[in-house]
Amino acid sequence: MTAAYDVVVVGGGGSGLAAALSAAEGGCRVLVLEKHAQLGGTTGIAVGSFTANRTRFQQRDGIVDSVDDHAVDAGRFASPEIEARNNAELRRFFLAQGSDTLEWLMGLGLRFHGPSPEPPNRVPRMHNVVPNAKAYVAAMQARLLRAGGDILCDARVEQLLLDRGRVVGVSATVAGQRRDFRASRGIVLAAGDYANSSELIGRHKGDAYTGIEGINPRATGDGHELARRVGAKLVNMDVTYGPEIRFISPAHKSFVQLLPTSGPIARLMGWLLPVVPRAIIHAFIKRLLVTWQHPENSLFDNGAILVNRNGERFCNEQSWPDREIAVSRQPDKICYILLDERLCSLYGRWPHFVSTAPQIAYAYVNDYLRLRPDVAVEATGPEALAGMRGIPSQTLHETLAAFNAYAAGQSPDAWGRTGDAQPLQGRRWVLLGPAKAWFTTTEGGAMINERMEVLGEDGQPIPGLYAVGQNGLGGQILWGHGLHIAWAITSGRLVGRVLAEKQSIDRGKP
Repeated sequence: MTAAYDVVVVGGGGSGLAAALSAAEGGCRVLVLEKHAQLGGTTGIAVGSFTANRTRFQQRDGIVDSVDDHAVDAGRFASPEIEARNNAELRRFFLAQGSDTLEWLMGLGLRFHGPSPEPPNRVPRMHNVVPNAKAYVAAMQARLLRAGGDILCDARVEQLLLDRGRVVGVSATVAGQRRDFRASRGIVLAAGDYANSSELIGRHKGDAYTGIEGINPRATGDGHELARRVGAKLVNMDVTYGPEIRFISPAHKSFVQLLPTSGPIARLMGWLLPVVPRAIIHAFIKRLLVTWQHPENSLFDNGAILVNRNGERFCNEQSWPDREIAVSRQPDKICYILLDERLCSLYGRWPHFVSTAPQIAYAYVNDYLRLRPDVAVEATGPEALAGMRGIPSQTLHETLAAFNAYAAGQSPDAWGRTGDAQPLQGRRWVLLGPAKAWFTTTEGGAMINERMEVLGEDGQPIPGLYAVGQNGLGGQILWGHGLHIAWAITSGRLVGRVLAEKQSIDRGKP
């Protein structure tokens, strides 16, 4: 069975929905194929930050900004070695489009708060959608259906269809049946990253990393593989955001996750936001912070240790990324961070915080005890903590004795730590965890041009094939909050306009 469309989009996350909606607004007949039962992708589980320059919110606050300044600041997040891999021309092109995309989103009824600062950005540029990133998905899905677009979930694209070197369609498994879908204008790859593909991670980054999972279990690199099979040039496939240690997400949905992302209540929230006291906004962000952000490396530099569920140390806590690789090899891939009385006090107030969204909110030990009791427990002794998490108390006692002997200068550290350390002791103890090592996202993708056309190894466009979001990063390094979502939706919006433009040109031909 074959169905015909103007545009077929592979993936129903933020970039795919933006591409489909933009193309549909331009008059194209559009189909979205999503391999899972629900739309959303990684966008649907994100906080929702959208970083852009020259926005109406900046102008309201008297903030003077420019594309050139943003381009420079965006290059300050990654290490010099990683930043050297960046496609500067494409990233600057993207940064010049972000404010228009933000206006487009607001035209869909979405509301934002901000801008918020995030160093090393020299001015506030980070905008957050209300109440979270699911609002993007809900708004674009609703508008796409209203514009006549079709959506099929449980539809896994298996193959791109070629005709004399041009990509003309896809073959997909839909509800257990193989179906072909042809697209007269183009196929858009928008299937997300490959952070949870041990095969792709191993192939490009090394076998040592294959035990580390992605925060989105559905991010398996399907779009990257489809592009590769038709000769696309893939770049920066070894560049990843992470690995880093993060606490396991709550088993239950938080109040923030339960807030409506569309309808009258969501609109009311958006209108009321400007008059909500800043303290309430910060409390809102802090709740998100203790759910999504990683613990700071300074915890380990100041003497915290990692133990597995058997109560054993297993690595040099100060060595990245060997630390994360070691975590992935522990029982159930989980670990715990042990803090004594000194560390609990130190990380109870500024300037020492467990995790942060820079200059917006800071989470301390007591915030985790209050907001995340599932990953933070407190007791008057390490043995009591062990019992609260099912860790063998005698093993933990022996682990502490060995570490304290090193800290006292009586013996070398079994895992290679060097330098000064203080014994872990006192009456107040906190155990943070379970935590795991995760890849947040990946920076590899198909090489593209400013029309989002996928390029082959020869640098020429592959006819009929486009890529957006994480499938079409084109060599950009987008570290820092809010750039990946901004690129996802901006690239989707732009490719939809390109395809709609082709539609109009072809309809005008005699």
